[in-house]
Amino acid sequence: MSNKRYVSFFLFFMMPFSLLHKSYPQSINQSSDEHQILLELKKHWGRSPVLGRWNPNSADHCNWGGITCTNGVVTAISLPSQTSMKPLPPSICLLKNLTHLDLSYNNISSPFPTMLYNCSNLMYLDLSNNDFTGKLPNDINSLSTLLEHLNLSSNRFTGRIPPSIGWFPRLKSLLLDTNQFDGRYPAEDISKLADLERLTLAVNPFVPAPVPVEFGKLARLRYLWLSDMNITGEIPESMSSLRELNLLDLSLNKQQGKIPTWIWQHKKLQYLYLYANRFTGEIEPNVTALNLVEIDVSSNKLTGTIPDDFGKLTNLTLLFLYNNKLNGSIPSSIGLLPKLTDIRLFDNMLSGSLPPELGKHSPLGNLEVSNNNLSGELPEGLCFNRKLYDIVVFNNNFSGKLPSSLDGCYLLQNLMMQNNNFSGEFPKSLWSVVTDQLSVVQIQNNSFPGTFPTQLPWNFTHLDISNNRFSGPIPMLAGKMKVFRAANNLLSGEIPWDLTGISQVAEFDLSGNQISGSIPMTIGVLNGLNTLNLRGNQISGNIPAAFGFIAVLNVLELSSNNLSGEIPKDFSKLSLSFLNLSMNQLTGEIPTSLQSEAFEQSFQFNPGLCVSSTNSVHNFPICRARTNISNDQSRRLIALCSAVASIMLLGSAMLGFMLLRRKKHLQDHLSWKLTPFHVLRFTENDILSGLCEQNWIGSGRSGKVYQVYAGDRASGGRMVAVKKIWNMQNLDNKLEKDFLEEVQILGEIRHTNIVKLLCCISSSEAKLLVYEYMENGSLYQWLHQRERICAPAPLDWPTRLQIAIDSERGLCYMHHHCLPPIVHRDVKSANILLDPNFRAKMADFGLARILLRAGDEESFSAIAGTFGYMAPEYGHRLKVNEKIDVYSFGVVLLELITGRVANDGGEYYCLAQWAWRQYQEYGLSVDLLDEGIRDPTHVEDALEVFTLGVICTGEHPSMRPSMKDVLNVLIQFDRKSNGGILQDDISDETALIES
Repeated sequence: MSNKRYVSFFLFFMMPFSLLHKSYPQSINQSSDEHQILLELKKHWGRSPVLGRWNPNSADHCNWGGITCTNGVVTAISLPSQTSMKPLPPSICLLKNLTHLDLSYNNISSPFPTMLYNCSNLMYLDLSNNDFTGKLPNDINSLSTLLEHLNLSSNRFTGRIPPSIGWFPRLKSLLLDTNQFDGRYPAEDISKLADLERLTLAVNPFVPAPVPVEFGKLARLRYLWLSDMNITGEIPESMSSLRELNLLDLSLNKQQGKIPTWIWQHKKLQYLYLYANRFTGEIEPNVTALNLVEIDVSSNKLTGTIPDDFGKLTNLTLLFLYNNKLNGSIPSSIGLLPKLTDIRLFDNMLSGSLPPELGKHSPLGNLEVSNNNLSGELPEGLCFNRKLYDIVVFNNNFSGKLPSSLDGCYLLQNLMMQNNNFSGEFPKSLWSVVTDQLSVVQIQNNSFPGTFPTQLPWNFTHLDISNNRFSGPIPMLAGKMKVFRAANNLLSGEIPWDLTGISQVAEFDLSGNQISGSIPMTIGVLNGLNTLNLRGNQISGNIPAAFGFIAVLNVLELSSNNLSGEIPKDFSKLSLSFLNLSMNQLTGEIPTSLQSEAFEQSFQFNPGLCVSSTNSVHNFPICRARTNISNDQSRRLIALCSAVASIMLLGSAMLGFMLLRRKKHLQDHLSWKLTPFHVLRFTENDILSGLCEQNWIGSGRSGKVYQVYAGDRASGGRMVAVKKIWNMQNLDNKLEKDFLEEVQILGEIRHTNIVKLLCCISSSEAKLLVYEYMENGSLYQWLHQRERICAPAPLDWPTRLQIAIDSERGLCYMHHHCLPPIVHRDVKSANILLDPNFRAKMADFGLARILLRAGDEESFSAIAGTFGYMAPEYGHRLKVNEKIDVYSFGVVLLELITGRVANDGGEYYCLAQWAWRQYQEYGLSVDLLDEGIRDPTHVEDALEVFTLGVICTGEHPSMRPSMKDVLNVLIQFDRKSNGGILQDDISDETALIES
């Protein structure tokens, strides 16, 4: 304790009470000075999520965010993650009692701030994860001698570390990793820090050298991170004296020799990372370091067997031995470890079977043993605890059936079992939509039999079942599929006509099966298709001209089928590196662009083909000039062209509603403008600070959606929904247009059944729409995703009817009470949101358009909407009026009544077609109704609403009722179910319009 502090201490306790009382004004003055200093700091640094809430009118600065006081004086400032801040001002050290300063993760750009030398009481300093540059000053020891924690990691400091770094007598934690320090390790200087417990020098380009033997003097060291810093040589024996060591990380260096015995016998070591070095020899057979939690000695040159003593490490959670030269079997004792979650032994020379108890006694999550010589069956209890997310066992000699525990392995994400000898039927649950995590399935080159379900899960991205014995029809593919390979199986039937579900697919391989029928003309919707292989099937018909519109198509293999007709001229638009149309029945002239040496073997065994000149490299006859074409042929040609044109329009329709890519996260330093449409009790900063991943709740057509609590609870804060839309004028002006239209429409609408737009916030880089928050989510979730939202029970009939009436009121207002009328264009159950009382509101007007004159149709250059809800005329005429919303709402009514999704992938693909067929062929029956509304008291009304849905989805727009007519019908059912009492009548629509 300094003399000055001792005198203060003495006076405080020894002076008479009257003198102590006279010292209060001085304390008040000190508090006032600190208050003013903090306000100057705020002014210097500018606005940030925390600084923005520092209230200059509040005298109690000790309650400000990031400020800690002790006995009324400021002792700590903690302001991490405030995005961009200016360099530190000298005034910060006017806070004489400051002991703790944390400014990490702020992108501060400057040399090392030597003004901190004046903070004489500083004990904790964290400047990590910024943009500090230049060399550390030689007199860095001029920082407080009381310093215990110094963190300068993840910056851009250069040069050597000065010797004075070792002149801090109390330093316990020195973190200098992830910079650009060069020169030699400051071994002698750091070894003087006798109290040091944490040392990180990793990820710096030091001059190659061994681990300093001097580090063995740091007897209290518990955490030592020295990875990726050009360490050579062997691990020195002097480090065995580090008896308190908890973590040792020497990974990503160039060390060699054997792993010392003392490491495997260390009593307190928990985390051992020696991967990506050049260690050789065997692992110590007598392992007594029983506290080990994680072992990673992968990517070395270790030999010998895996020690059986590893089975004694009962705390072990992670065991990485991959990419070595280990042989022998895996000890069965490893299967008994109670905490093992991740085991990776791939790329070795292991043999024998897996431990029979593996997965049964621990929360095993990841198993990777590929590229070995392992055999036998997979352990029966592999997914016993339902935690398994990765199974990677390819390139071994496994055989037999898959374990029954996989049948309920719902967390599984990656299943890579190719190139083994597995047999027996593949677990049906893994094809189920319930398995919503599984994305990669590679089981090619095995002997699996069986069939597919009608539709594969939406989350599959990579599916390869080639060279097995799967049979039956091709399933409906959907969702995120990038690669689908099913070559050399026994699949039959036709290629599904609806390919919109896999519009993102890049590789599609059905070669060597028994596929028949023709190639769907909708192939053009696969605009990302790079490779298509249909070789060796029984496909007939013409080659669709739509191929010419798949701009990225690189490989096209259609040989050994029964294709006929001419090769489309649009093939000249493609940039193919490989094309094979041989062994078909094609006729006519080979397109001139393909009459080159690159495609010399592409058209063999098609006797009806010809070339334009003798200069062609193809051995085909010269085409004869065509003179007369019969009227019948002309009609066929016109019909074909019309069909192709229709398909291309449909292709445009399907492309129109594909998701747009989002830009990077918004930056807080942008200049924001807030445009309110209602009285607000929050600011733009309240919204911006809530745009983080943990608040993300979903995505709309043109932006991400966040759930944000805006404002202060005491002053009437509220939960809001925020849609973030990026500006992409240079790439896609459509997003900008979406934003302007949505603001224009929603900013003017005032109706209780239309979601309220509170304000918009815009900058030069991004735009935000802030809506009222709807606690019960969407109607789609309550009808089709009840498990995900933990719904206690299905919606009953009165609730469904009320939801239908509420959403219909919103649409009726748009069509009949707005001048000009508004067409929503994307009516669907996902855009009907529910409040806590299950009152419904229409949302997402990103597709809406205002009709120029009442009753006029408007033409659009691109189709938008959602498949399954789109009226049939929408894809043919590109002319719309309010009747397309009537059709879409009819589909919603059918969803409410039947519980089916709008596009279920069944025989008729779309719910409207299915409902019409049921109505025509079988009439009305209780079997049409969702199980949640089969109460006898409501069956009659529900079936009548089903009929209304069928009428609304009629093929001809003129035969569909208006929104006002539909609302009148629904209100009659509401009157009946409520004993003639109606809350709001359509004749008084203004009662629903907000002032």
